[in-house]
Amino acid sequence: MQQLNTTIHPTAIVSPKAELGSNVRVGAFSIIEAGAEIGNNTEIRSSVVITGFARIGTDCVIHPGAVIGGEPQDLKFGGEFSLAVIGNRTTIREFATINRGTEASGKTMLGDDCLFMAYCHAAHDCHIGNHVVIANGSQLGGHVVVEDYAILGGVSKVHQFTRIGKHTMVGAGTKIVKDIAPYLLVDGIPAVVQGLNKIGLKRRGFPNEVIHELEELYTLMLHSGFNVTDGMNRFLQGRGDVFPETQNCVDFVRQSKRGIAR
Repeated sequence: MQQLNTTIHPTAIVSPKAELGSNVRVGAFSIIEAGAEIGNNTEIRSSVVITGFARIGTDCVIHPGAVIGGEPQDLKFGGEFSLAVIGNRTTIREFATINRGTEASGKTMLGDDCLFMAYCHAAHDCHIGNHVVIANGSQLGGHVVVEDYAILGGVSKVHQFTRIGKHTMVGAGTKIVKDIAPYLLVDGIPAVVQGLNKIGLKRRGFPNEVIHELEELYTLMLHSGFNVTDGMNRFLQGRGDVFPETQNCVDFVRQSKRGIAR
């Protein structure tokens, strides 16, 4: 079903059973399958494939060659219904691929206001937050979680089931095999913590006292000879309330199943 002011190039193939919002633009040779849903003001440029398992929000731009909602590259996948969900105001660049989920979570998700650059891949059941930037050629294995405002440099390699915390900066070419705690700067093969992402935090308006407390926590956790848990407990010992950002780090570490990069 097509709404007002939607324009479709004559060479595009758009199923009448796809749902297109108002002012959607579909470029040459693109394919939109039955069941797909595309929100208002979204632009689908040339040679894009949107499968029937894709749900795309408003004001997005999908660049040439991208494939959204393809089958999971998972040998256990049995054809069950699942989705690839893209939020609002998100840009997906050339030849990026976002597979749909499996029965494990039912969906792959890319949030609002994200930039997913050329040749990037998000495998099945990835859950990517809002305001995330993933640079050219980065590859995310299945079940990866990337939290809000994280930035992944080009050609980053992210192992399945790993988590990347809020406001983290990952250097180009980094290989991630353990969880990356929030607010950190990491680089290397495998990823090594270089310090707190101070520049990124200051740019986003974090107060100096919050940055100082985060730095104190991570110094004890990662750079003082303690293991991660003992360092965290030493930091918390005798303290009252901590800033919400610090509590977020503590909760993240406590919930980690793969261990924390150091």
